[in-house]
Amino acid sequence: MKKIAFLLPLLAWLLVLQVPALAQKEYLDQNTKVPAHPRLLLLKGEEAAIQKTIAADKTWEKMHQAILTESDALLEVPPVERIQIGRRLLDKSREALRRIFFLSYAHRLSGQDKYLKRAEKEMLAIAAFSDWNPSHFLDVAEMTMALAIGYDWLYEKLPEASRRTIREAILKKGIEPSMDPKHNAWLRVSHNWNQVCNAGMTYGALAIYEDEPALARRVINRAIQTIVLPMEDYAPGGAYPEGYGYWGYGTSFNVMFNSAIEKAFGNDFGLNAQPGFLQTGGYLRSMTGPTGVSFNYSDAGGGGGLHPAMFWFAEKAKDPSLLWVEKDFLMNRPTDRHLRDRLLPAIMIWSAGVGMDKITAPKDKIWVGAGKSPVALMRTSWTDPNAIYLGLKAGSPSVNHAHMDIGSFVLDADGVRWAMDFGAQSYESLESKGMNIFGRDQNAQRWTIFRYVNQTHNTLTINDQLQRVAGDAPITGYSDAPNYLSATTDLTPVYKGQLARAQRGVAIVDQQYVVVRDELEALSAETTLRWTMLTPADVKIVGKNKAELTKDGKKLILEVQEPATITMKTWSTEPTTDYDAPNPGTTLVGFEAKLPAGSKTALTVLLVPEKAKARKKVLPLAQWKQQSLPTR
Repeated sequence: MKKIAFLLPLLAWLLVLQVPALAQKEYLDQNTKVPAHPRLLLLKGEEAAIQKTIAADKTWEKMHQAILTESDALLEVPPVERIQIGRRLLDKSREALRRIFFLSYAHRLSGQDKYLKRAEKEMLAIAAFSDWNPSHFLDVAEMTMALAIGYDWLYEKLPEASRRTIREAILKKGIEPSMDPKHNAWLRVSHNWNQVCNAGMTYGALAIYEDEPALARRVINRAIQTIVLPMEDYAPGGAYPEGYGYWGYGTSFNVMFNSAIEKAFGNDFGLNAQPGFLQTGGYLRSMTGPTGVSFNYSDAGGGGGLHPAMFWFAEKAKDPSLLWVEKDFLMNRPTDRHLRDRLLPAIMIWSAGVGMDKITAPKDKIWVGAGKSPVALMRTSWTDPNAIYLGLKAGSPSVNHAHMDIGSFVLDADGVRWAMDFGAQSYESLESKGMNIFGRDQNAQRWTIFRYVNQTHNTLTINDQLQRVAGDAPITGYSDAPNYLSATTDLTPVYKGQLARAQRGVAIVDQQYVVVRDELEALSAETTLRWTMLTPADVKIVGKNKAELTKDGKKLILEVQEPATITMKTWSTEPTTDYDAPNPGTTLVGFEAKLPAGSKTALTVLLVPEKAKARKKVLPLAQWKQQSLPTR
């Protein structure tokens, strides 16, 4: 009996392990054919299309040459070493992918063996690593993709001994660890890990398909079946839950995946039809203001940048205007700024020959998306560098990589980012101090980090409390009227137990200034509220309800129209712990007010560039003429 009792849990566990395999749908079967090498992204002979693009447009010629010049610079650089930082090898995996992709592209487009030999050297060095750090599987995924591209693109000219060594590494250090339940929890998540890891494993499987056909099919079938989990989060309209920075990660690798399977099998297996996915190009285009700075809510960096995947979306949508921001980065920013992007060579494939003269300004001045992290993004012009740009973030702090930034906004005007977001702090800087930074419950250590809480975002703080992690604030309406671009959100769920009701609306009025209006209802006790805006400008309080912001020779007035009794303040952004990052050149400006028990109060704040003219009376939110959120 004891023996049977011991075996039962073991048998149950084995059955659990078999469930995914038994339930796995076969998109590929024994009759599935794959092209000869090279088969990843760019088939044999397709270099001619890139050469045609280069010859037809000087911007593409410049980009192509920049990739070759960077590849030349890599020739004398020693291969990456297996140096782990904290729990990650990821920076080495990313650099390996960048080097091998660049060098493989340079060889295929130039035919010069110097690039082949340098890529081979890099791949053999990586193949010799003891492992690719499967405990942090993103490291394995990117390393596998790196070797897969090099192996596939250079296959015909690699010595057989090198091919064997690289192939064995892809199999033993990449694909096989992904079959171990200890390392593949990413198959069941709906965030960027799923996208990146499935893409990396699929590239590895495609690269060695003829040598391990059954395993390769299993890996690719598994990926097609499970990558729909994060793809479902683009519904209904294309807003990416994890924000700008992780769009550049998760979505780019999702496109690498979709593009590769379409090229290899002539079939996207229905993935491109996932609701919202092909619309996410509109989201990303609208996430950058006229200053060139992104709306960097959640764990995102502060800058904007070129995104090769946008060219894939533009081609699918047959809409070159999706590339308006990309055109600016290509034509008006130094080319070497783009060379740190490890996926950059893909832009030469996905450009589909589109010339810069074909990329025209978008027509819509507002983009609104629902989903896990609803956003509204509006501007007065796509062509005026001094245009007003306003972004509003709703949603929940419980979303992966989210901050307590619900109701927060950013503002550009006169070429200055006046209302900003700190974005992320380096994970390693926090983890090295023993911080657990990815907890999502209300009492998680994550919410002791200065940059992540509502007190340091452009939103409200009630009785100095944190926003509620379980809360989820929808965008309740929007207007595309040129003289009153606006959006509203119901913040009540994220202030549960702090306020009886909280509504926020933001608007660009007459294309001249911005209104931020909050309508609040207090609970049965007196309530202290704090309204804050984070700014890189110099701040001078010039009255009981007014502050003057100056930056780069420009001015913006922050004026509180109501309530009448407030205390204008500034707060320091200097860290008070040994783990919080410094925040030089920034200030929190705003005000505090007391709400009597059970009272209803409106907060109306104007943000006025110095050249703005007459100001209109701000109406209650219920009188804002708005449409329901689109489900496009």
